[in-house]
Parts: sequence; C-alpha cells; structure tokens
Amino acid sequence: MNLALLAASLAIPHTIGGMAEDSSLQQAGPQRGPKADAREYAQGPAVPSIRLERLLPALPLVRPIQTLQRPGDPKNLYIVEQPGRILIADPSDAATKEAKVFLDIREPVNDQGNEEGLLSVAFHPQWPEKRELYCYYTAAKPRRSVLSRFTVAADGMTADPASEEIILVQSQPYPNHNGGTVLFGPDGYLYLSYGDGGAANDPHHYAQNLGSLLGKIVRIDVNKKGSNGAPYAIPADNPFVGKEGAKPEIWAYGTRNVWRMSFDRTTGQLWAGDVGQNIWEEIDLIEKGGNYGWNAREGFHDFTGGKGEPPFVEPVVEYHHREGVSVTGGVVYRGAAIPNLEGVYVYADFQYGTVWGIRMIDGKPTKPTVLLKKPNELISSIDEMADRSMIFSTFNGGQERGNAGSIWRAVAAQ
Repeated sequence: MNLALLAASLAIPHTIGGMAEDSSLQQAGPQRGPKADAREYAQGPAVPSIRLERLLPALPLVRPIQTLQRPGDPKNLYIVEQPGRILIADPSDAATKEAKVFLDIREPVNDQGNEEGLLSVAFHPQWPEKRELYCYYTAAKPRRSVLSRFTVAADGMTADPASEEIILVQSQPYPNHNGGTVLFGPDGYLYLSYGDGGAANDPHHYAQNLGSLLGKIVRIDVNKKGSNGAPYAIPADNPFVGKEGAKPEIWAYGTRNVWRMSFDRTTGQLWAGDVGQNIWEEIDLIEKGGNYGWNAREGFHDFTGGKGEPPFVEPVVEYHHREGVSVTGGVVYRGAAIPNLEGVYVYADFQYGTVWGIRMIDGKPTKPTVLLKKPNELISSIDEMADRSMIFSTFNGGQERGNAGSIWRAVAAQ
C-alpha cells in the first residue's frame, strides 16, 4: 500500500515526523486547547530571539533533511537529501549553483512515502582512523529500515556506494513512523531511534514490546563484531542485556517516533523530540532503560486504548496541537556567536515553523520561549556544526515529493 492510500484509509495527513492524525489540525491552523500550562517552571535568564540567514541560496536542493560536517573538515557542509544523495558545499561561496556529490544511494533508497528515504547519517568520530559513514534509510520489497556503513575516501570528499556493509535491518509494517536519527554518543557507541512502525495509535503496541526494536532507542558497538558473527556488538551495560524476551540492543523504549535527537556536548545528556499522536508533542531526556510511555501515554497524558506499565519517564516539556503538529528535535546551543543563548535547548515544529528554546536549571525546564517563527519553511532538522553554530534544514513551502529546500544558519536577532 502506498503512503497516499494508507493516509486516506486512516484519514491522516503525513508530515516528515509522521504525525498529525487529525486532518483539521493542518488545515485550520492553531486549534483551541486546554488552558495555559500551569506546570511549575524554573526561573532563569531570558532566552534571546534568533533569526536565520540563508546559506547557498543559488544551490538547488531536494528535500534537505540533515546538514552535518565531517570530523577534520570545519569548512564544508555535507547536506543530506531525502531521496538518497549527500552533497558537499562550502557555505562561504554564496554563488555556488552545483555541489559535489559525496554519496549517491538513490537506487537502494525507497523514498516513495513522505516519511521514507535517506533519513539520517553520521560520520564515525574517530576520523581519520575510521573513515566510515553510517546511513539510516528505508528500502522496499520488503519494506524495511536499513543501517549501513560506507567507506569514505582518504580526502573525505567521496564515499563509495559499493562499499556498503549492512549493519542492522528492521522490517517496517507501514510507510510512516520510521524515525529516526543515527549518531554517536560521548561513550563511542552508536545510537539510533526507531519509530513505532506506523499506521496510527501504535496498533500492534510495538513501543512497549521489548521483543521489538520499533518504538525504541537502540545502542550498539559498531567497532566490534558480535559473538554470533553480527556486524556489531552489544555493550555489556545495555539495560536489557540478559532479560528474557528483550532485544539487547534497546537503550530506552516507549517512544512513538523520535524525529531528531542530539547529545549536549557539555553535559552528555541525550535530548529527543518525540512526535505526538492526536494532541501533544514532547521533548524528552533519554535515560538508560527509560520507558517514555507510548502508547499508554501521550506527553503527560493518558492515551485511550493504550497499554504500558509505569513508571514512565515524563517529558521535559510538551506542546498542544494548537501550537504545532510535528516536533523536530534540536540541539543545546553551546556557541558564543549568539549572546545569552548558551545552554539553551532549541527545537521546532516542522509544520508551523515555530522555534522554541528552554533552559534546564536544577533539573527543571524554564517555560518555552518562542525564538523565531518561519511559517513558510518546514523545518526538517536542526544540527550543530564544528564551530557550534546551528544549521536549519527546511523544505520550501510544502512537502511534495521532490520539493525544493534550503539551509540556514541561526544568528543573533537584530
């Protein structure tokens, strides 16, 4: 079944984060919701506004879904396009009309669905000893999610498609809720977020099922082979190692569809934006062995028809669908170029283009502050560069297949 037919059968429109199950939310704008959040927030320094400066305005991009830099190359941007290409461009050259192709895997990548395609990549942090690129993408016949490793040339300017080594494969029952983000933690292990498998409401209750990787954050050691010949090993301190019926790769569970997660380079905390179902979007701090509640919970709230055994790890913050319909997780800003933003976690709503910031003070968040509104751009990713600046990847005005996109640098508001 293709995505359009699935969406019609479920009466849901799909965003890149794979939510907004009430079609009126996207067609009628912000909705009426409950009274203002009465939670107790921390008090802290004011969070400043920001603005976005467009980079490489002459460079044609197709659904840019992530921007990153290779270790040892603070000059170039590696721009990931959802159909399956990665481009290299120098952002200082505003006249650039054509970028170098770093990797083209459009042939094995299936991007037929709005939430399918090349979804996230990460360089091995031990460059140049390990000239490796890890790609997380969806494939077809059968529908599945693939984590692969590619070899990068010594100059870092190309990756060889023929060098692909498949690390992990997860079957996917539906074309939506594929997650995900692949990244390395400060512990050197690889982390990957999987969505709950798709459709709506997690009908198979995968997120609470420790026998499935769907609806989970996984953690694996790609520097070693497994004892059973697998292309990765299981870290001995993973929380469900030795638990009967549980996948030992699981680090945390009970997530619906984490769309973008990142480590705070100062504290080492793992932040995640988990896309909501009917009403609530949430931001989480991912803990070892944590159960984040889906589908027994949506945000701080019980979810009708869901299953799950508490205790649940509560979100850091949530927002109602009157404010947005699909969260894009962001990064904790640790740069110096934007005064007073240091230590602020910056995140956004994909569909509405609203950007918020929060600080954590003594384990409690400050009330979310709107930093920016960019309503004509769909924010697909917020990424940290080598100089600690933030790059926003966006789709221009819509999310049709093959739609153009842009990248932007966050700077201080005038």
